[in-house]
Amino acid sequence: MNTADPIRNPAELARYKNYYLLEDFHPRNYVLVTIGLNSALRISDLLTLRWKDVYDFDRGQFLEHLTLTEQKTGKRSSVFLNKSIRDALRAYMNYMGANRLSGEDFLFPGYENHNLSRIQAWRIIKNAADACCIQGVISPHSLRKTFGYQAWKNGVPPVLLMDIFQHSSFETTQRYLGICQDERDDVFRKNCI
Repeated sequence: MNTADPIRNPAELARYKNYYLLEDFHPRNYVLVTIGLNSALRISDLLTLRWKDVYDFDRGQFLEHLTLTEQKTGKRSSVFLNKSIRDALRAYMNYMGANRLSGEDFLFPGYENHNLSRIQAWRIIKNAADACCIQGVISPHSLRKTFGYQAWKNGVPPVLLMDIFQHSSFETTQRYLGICQDERDDVFRKNCI
């Protein structure tokens, strides 16, 4: 089994994120990729989301946090719905027709009122990577790893990422960050004492 890679290159990441918005228009797929890249959630948790998990129909507004029990760990998780997520959800809701949606509707519908399957999600994520000529093993888990890698590159302490990922060991978080030799060399290059 191949290990998923994060998307490291910022230009490739920008094109990848917007692929289903600008190149192969599909709002559901765009939101799937956007939430995956911005939430650090596993694909199994993403695919079970319903509109009520992100939107308060009584108040007519998006929630500030997505709160769920992670399927793999059974741990509670609270994810801040940042501007990228809310903007993508708002556009998706408008496209779907807000008045036709119910809180029980899956955020990522598949066939016959079921949620999108893991296989379908894998195809969506892989097709965008292939179309954007992104090298490496790109799979649904790449979205989670990309979140961690980009956060780490932006200065988020690895111990905080360990908490966000709810990893039980720092070694697991290190693997998620996908630190390669070039980045190790860069530390020595910049840290001239």
